[in-house]
Amino acid sequence: MKLQIASLVALLVCTGLTEKALGLNPQDLEQLKKSGVCPRCDLSGVDLTQANLAGANLRGANLKGANLSQTNLSNADLTGANLEGAVLKSANLAGASLTGTNLTSASLENTDLSFTGFIGANLTATNLSGAKLYLTNFRGANFRLTTLPVGNVTSDKPYWWSSERVIPKQCNKFTGDNIRGTTCYTQSEDVESKK
Repeated sequence: MKLQIASLVALLVCTGLTEKALGLNPQDLEQLKKSGVCPRCDLSGVDLTQANLAGANLRGANLKGANLSQTNLSNADLTGANLEGAVLKSANLAGASLTGTNLTSASLENTDLSFTGFIGANLTATNLSGAKLYLTNFRGANFRLTTLPVGNVTSDKPYWWSSERVIPKQCNKFTGDNIRGTTCYTQSEDVESKK
């Protein structure tokens, strides 16, 4: 009986270590540290606390569960990256591109998000408490159950201004016209109006 328990424990430990080892690619991490360029890299679960990754190219990278606390990611390209469950407490993301990024359940507490683009990003259950927002672009972002910088938690319903709106005309809630340059404007409506 003791042998069976010991075998089971050994199997669970080996499986757990193998699963962890398969997540993070050491070569990808080395490439990022040397060049700051690592698109589509697998860096899940990596600890890059206080790293200087200013201007890094991490397009489409897998940073799921990564610890990026106090990391300098200013002007970094994180377009389409997976930051689900990542910790970015007190990080510098000023001027970074997070277009289409998955930030589900990520922690961005006290993070500098000035001039950052979250266009079409998934911010479901993301914590933005104390984050610095100055000219931050959240166009089309998903804010379900998101903790805002002032501590309020958003609804679990889609918003009229989000990319998830059910009826496209709802986006013109404050004006009766379809004005070029707004999130409500579509070229197809322009063609229809000329008819």
